[in-house]
Amino acid sequence: MKHLIHALIFGLLPLAPLPGLASTCPPAPDHGAQMQGLIAQLQQAETQLDGQRLSDALWALWADAPDEAAQAVLDAGMSKRTVYDYAGALAEFDRLVAYCPDYAEGYNQRAFIHYLRGDYAPALVQLDAALERQPLHIAALAGKALTLIAMGRDREGQMVLAQALKLNPWLPERGLFRPELLGEEL
Repeated sequence: MKHLIHALIFGLLPLAPLPGLASTCPPAPDHGAQMQGLIAQLQQAETQLDGQRLSDALWALWADAPDEAAQAVLDAGMSKRTVYDYAGALAEFDRLVAYCPDYAEGYNQRAFIHYLRGDYAPALVQLDAALERQPLHIAALAGKALTLIAMGRDREGQMVLAQALKLNPWLPERGLFRPELLGEEL
């Protein structure tokens, strides 16, 4: 029942102006070429330090919100998550998705909150939404792998983790990769 009420409330939010936000969100910045360049560099990186530096640069692109208002909401949600205010963080990310439904990071952050709470099914839905909007979101791909593994769907999770590691072999999650679960599919 709680989820139904939540869905109804937030399903109606786009119809009403949100306090502090313009009526429409501009398109997210197009960082596709930069992301592809960083991914190519990640695949050639020779040290953990270089891999971390390039991964941080990708995060900066994913977290570049469409406008200042959206950035403020994203930052507020991330700050609340940092102090374990998951309900407050989720409320901020819900506001962000309602305002900027085409911005992948809002969905990725909602997924992370669900994952941290152990709510894996809703996390998976949010991760799929993030990846639909930004297929090069390696962190969302890694998050999907971790979520599937947490759900006991190890083989499927390992397949997704393999995809993420092809893009970024320096992911911290690489220690969880078990290619023996994939057999010939690798």
